[in-house]
Amino acid sequence: MSLHLPAPSPDALMHSAKLCELIRRDITTQGGWIPFSRFMELALYAPGLGYYTAGSRKLGAEGDFTTAPEISTLFGRTLAKQLIEVMQASSPHILELGAGSGKLALDILTELARLDTLPDSYSILEVSADLRERQQTLINEKLPQLASRVRWLDGLPDTISGAVIGNEVLDALPVHLLYWANGQILERGVSNDALRFVWKDRVPDCEALTDIARNIKVPHDYLSEISITARGLVGSLTERMDKGALLFVDYGFGAGEYYHAQRNRGTLMCHYRHHSHDDPFYLPGLQDITAHVDFSAVAEAAIDQGAHFLGYTSQAHFLLNNGVTEFFGDISLDDVKAYAPLSAQLQKLTSPAEMGELFKVIALGKGMDQPLSGFLRGDLSRLL
Repeated sequence: MSLHLPAPSPDALMHSAKLCELIRRDITTQGGWIPFSRFMELALYAPGLGYYTAGSRKLGAEGDFTTAPEISTLFGRTLAKQLIEVMQASSPHILELGAGSGKLALDILTELARLDTLPDSYSILEVSADLRERQQTLINEKLPQLASRVRWLDGLPDTISGAVIGNEVLDALPVHLLYWANGQILERGVSNDALRFVWKDRVPDCEALTDIARNIKVPHDYLSEISITARGLVGSLTERMDKGALLFVDYGFGAGEYYHAQRNRGTLMCHYRHHSHDDPFYLPGLQDITAHVDFSAVAEAAIDQGAHFLGYTSQAHFLLNNGVTEFFGDISLDDVKAYAPLSAQLQKLTSPAEMGELFKVIALGKGMDQPLSGFLRGDLSRLL
């Protein structure tokens, strides 16, 4: 297979080769086969070698993909308004999962400071030492007066109160690949063939995974993903929560759309230097591997731990409901230099052709059930 992608440097190729060798050894140790979830876990998170744990630049123009906070401060400033509601109904604390470059934290804290509604603490759970260092540098340089409020965690806290946010976190968690064919459910995993990785199917040996797969109604010859890890993370967060809300922003669907008959080859995608393709075996460690989020599964995992459903809508509606256009109020239409870039950024965040409809926002609360402003219009809960 030939992918027309930018050529990596010799050092990058060497880095990928080291990770491939680690994965090959793991496959051999496990008897010649590992589930794809294990391959994805190693490709993204193997210490010092995985895509998210090594030092390559991932976000922005020099990286492999971009996110809403990298596109515009409008995203974080608008999200801050929703976080104020959650903190007022629970506790003045924020926990961000997988904070990327730190740009979202910076924008949220800047807006909260402007509104004089700063949290008592802003915690960040980040698995990448490289990204954690970038986040710390950004906060210390841009908001030194608030640095004492920000802390980095090595694991989930025992108890959580306030607002928990995850922007494009769930899509990067390992997924199992399932194949439905001839009345059978098989798990698609990875084996070694000389110096190549190859696909190999076998009967799943995880009872929980099999139970989930049996309850998904799909046609014959159907391949898709199930994320046990995402369900586990959401469940653990909810279990630890005393009072507050989980807010997840990501691309994905409710179960009915996720497992639609026409989506019979799943949603797995890879991102390398702003090019998208579907081969996870291409240069492991140098590219991102993602799958769309099953928001029905996210809601179920939280509700099973006592959470209340607070809302589900598109990113466009969420931002508009929270008053994103109010940030244009102080800018004159005649000031093209200021107005035009902001307008273009808003278009990227809200247009159906860009991020507006594919990206969704879900809110799940514990100890609070009042409506949140971000979900007052554009309700999509019927799709869960």
